Amino acid sequence: MKSYSKDVELAMVTFFLSLREKDIRRYAAVEAAKLGVGGVPFVAKLLGIDPKTIRQGQADLYNLPNVPPGDVRKKGAAESE
Repeated sequence: MKSYSKDVELAMVTFFLSLREKDIRRYAAVEAAKLGVGGVPFVAKLLGIDPKTIRQGQADLYNLPNVPPGDVRKKGAAESE
């Protein structure tokens, strides 16, 4: 299994700590998938979460709601920039 540099790991943990619970599971699942075999335990240890949380994230990714392509911002959001 390949791994990440310390700088990338720090960025992953920093980003991870900014996420909501459902996004935490999904992000961890995507990162584990990138690593392949051994990814779940590696990511679980790196992020300090239970491997079950990552497996739930994997299941979540297969059941995402249909989101129309394109802009997902609320109407009028661009006017306030």
